[in-house]
Amino acid sequence: MSHAEASHHRVAWRLTPARWVVAILSVLAIAVSVWQLEAERTGVLIEPVPGTGTTPATVYRLPDAGPAPVVIVSHGFAGSRPLMQASSLTLARAGYNAVAFDYEGHGKNPEPMSGDLDSPEGTALLLMAETERVIDAALAQPWADGRVAILGHSMGSYIAVRQAVVDERLEATVAVSMSNDSITATEPPNLLMIQGEWEGRLIPDARDALHLADPDAAFGDTVGDPAEGNARRAVLAPNVEHVGIIWSPFMLREARAWLDATFGRESAGEVAKMGGWVALLLTGIVALGWPLARLRERTHDPRPEPLSRRRFLVVALLPALVVPLALAPVDTHLLPVLVAEYLAMHFAAYGLLSLALLWWWGEVRWPGRAEAGRILVLAGLVAFYGICVFGLAMDRYVTSFYPIPIRLLIICAMALGTVPFMLADSLMVEGGRAPLWRSVTARGAFLVSLGVATALDFERLFFLLVILPVVLLFFLLFGMMGGWVGRASARPAGAGIGLGLFLAWALGVTFPMFQAV
Repeated sequence: MSHAEASHHRVAWRLTPARWVVAILSVLAIAVSVWQLEAERTGVLIEPVPGTGTTPATVYRLPDAGPAPVVIVSHGFAGSRPLMQASSLTLARAGYNAVAFDYEGHGKNPEPMSGDLDSPEGTALLLMAETERVIDAALAQPWADGRVAILGHSMGSYIAVRQAVVDERLEATVAVSMSNDSITATEPPNLLMIQGEWEGRLIPDARDALHLADPDAAFGDTVGDPAEGNARRAVLAPNVEHVGIIWSPFMLREARAWLDATFGRESAGEVAKMGGWVALLLTGIVALGWPLARLRERTHDPRPEPLSRRRFLVVALLPALVVPLALAPVDTHLLPVLVAEYLAMHFAAYGLLSLALLWWWGEVRWPGRAEAGRILVLAGLVAFYGICVFGLAMDRYVTSFYPIPIRLLIICAMALGTVPFMLADSLMVEGGRAPLWRSVTARGAFLVSLGVATALDFERLFFLLVILPVVLLFFLLFGMMGGWVGRASARPAGAGIGLGLFLAWALGVTFPMFQAV
């Protein structure tokens, strides 16, 4: 390679002092967070529970301890066992046998959800039957003393309450972020309801359920006696919403105390403090992307002229109007995931229309073979960082992120849509070099288009509303990271393709599988 070629494509190994500071602080944040999160697991035996069939179940317990009560830990919609680790570890360290499992369609469970999602006698009954199988298997283990309770979050709390109403073995129920119409003044026995202070819509549900037992009771009051099995209590976990409550120390202390009162036990010590460390760990991984983005070969080709304002607005807004209307009549059921086919088609149509407009105006240029190779290498590195670095932290401490084989098909199908979409997005915002208002406009228009699609067919596409916060969070965190990579490498296509692969993976592993029957 000549000196001119070497200067044309050189590696920017030198970091500015600011990037060095961010790199060092990010590594420290990651190291300290991992140390603290692993410390929460120290001294707790974590092993599979046999006898649950295809349902993956894990027990968290103290090693070499005698038989003790079992607490079934039930996750919410789109959750999995790792998401409930704070509860499982807290209860295990208190001497309970915490048994967490993945519901059908979730996490590592190969069986899709089925039945009628809208009917109390549909999917819910199937999930209750699965919960009962896990209870049976747990009580058959030598570490179980025959007593059992259940703790559930969101969807898991709905199933937990209904199961406790019909299963006399369950001596107590901890319902976190609860909404349920099966509660009476006496059923289920020993019910603790914990709502987040910022869960405004759910707070009246707990209050109304408490008033069935005592119309004068208020949050923080205990009605009845847990030792007698007739108690009711409702509390508000301060400063948390629907997700943050999972890691709330207040929630964990209340749950542990309620179970202690039910089983006549006393627990001391700290509850698992994971939420802050998880946030610091993920922040450190994302922030580390800023200095790492400079450690790649940079092209010094002349920067293309930015899109004119008019052309940008056409590319950003026209697909948001056209795609929901064009896809409204299309109804397919090819993939065993709720709204997966539609979402993949929406991404694909949106991205391809945007790319077609950019190509029509001469804004898309095919790279030469050498440059195409560099773009693909960059895309691979971006995808690797998201899936294997960020993903490793997610899988161990947050939620199931590495798929069972059946989900690989879902990821590939999703990538057919997310890759052209994120490629077009990255080109529109010039790899992060465009003004901020353009990024906000382009990504906001896409979110609006999903809202329009849902409004056009609310019954079929309702679950797109669940995806909206996920996509928004992706734009905020990894859209920013894509901008770092795009600006540092001057290869927006590489950043866009890599982010498209990562987005396909994230959606493919987290959204529940569902097979209508």
